[in-house]
Amino acid sequence: MDLSKFSDQELISAFISGKSKYINIIIKRHQSRVLGYIIVSVKDKDIANDIFQDTFIKVVNKLKEGAYNEQGKFISWVLRIAHNLIIDHYRKTSRVHMVRSNDEYDVFNTLPVFDKNKEEEIIAQQTHAKIRDLVELLPQSQREVLKMRHYQDMNFKDIAENTNVSINTALGRMRYAIINLRKMATESGISIEN
Repeated sequence: MDLSKFSDQELISAFISGKSKYINIIIKRHQSRVLGYIIVSVKDKDIANDIFQDTFIKVVNKLKEGAYNEQGKFISWVLRIAHNLIIDHYRKTSRVHMVRSNDEYDVFNTLPVFDKNKEEEIIAQQTHAKIRDLVELLPQSQREVLKMRHYQDMNFKDIAENTNVSINTALGRMRYAIINLRKMATESGISIEN
């Protein structure tokens, strides 16, 4: 029996009914997409691998609890879990440490008055978040190609094979995705640099 031909929902149902090996097929099926998304977000492969493992541990636990409903796509649900874990990671790593001044050391002598790089970084993060939201508004075929190309760093030959279309169709979808994304960004007042 070729389990790779089963839909996500069929594999999930089998897993929930006690066939634990079926979860491995789901994980392998979505590994490159989920891991690619996490790597793009955290820019560190070791951290990304940890978050990836935590994501699927949470997925397995939620499936066992019956907390997954069948509305929407399974992969979107998994990516949302990964996204929340990425946010948790940044919250943990950006906690403020208390430093107290004393007679020998004055903390205010070491702090920059204005850190423009941090401000620019925050603005860039906000812009990227807004663009990610706009990407989700693209038609499914365009969104899929754009994510494979930019988040998973796939070439157009691989994208064409994964989406069962010709290379020219994949290129066309990418072109329209960029055109539509720029249009939506302009309408939303978001600046996209080339």
